[in-house]
Amino acid sequence: MDALSAAVPLKVHLDLQITLMASALYRILAKRLGNGMENARARTLFRKVVNASATIEITPGDIVVSLGRRANNPLLIAAGFAETQQPVPWLGNRRLRIRFF
Repeated sequence: MDALSAAVPLKVHLDLQITLMASALYRILAKRLGNGMENARARTLFRKVVNASATIEITPGDIVVSLGRRANNPLLIAAGFAETQQPVPWLGNRRLRIRFF
């Protein structure tokens, strides 16, 4: 029975897969932000949190993303994004840091 199911090709549409992954990532972001954002739609999260201009500075050891002043920055700071120093393996293990003004 397993041999039969293994021979059946499975079609996965890339756009559907990316949409499902993005939806899951928005849910994780909403849960981490808390403060009433847990039930926000992806469109609202994008507009209020993700869609922001930033300056990126790349040094030998760090990647620093500097975000300007926005009304929702306190939510990001309270969620712990200001203290995050995440290593990025495919960029030589440089640490990703987010700085708020």
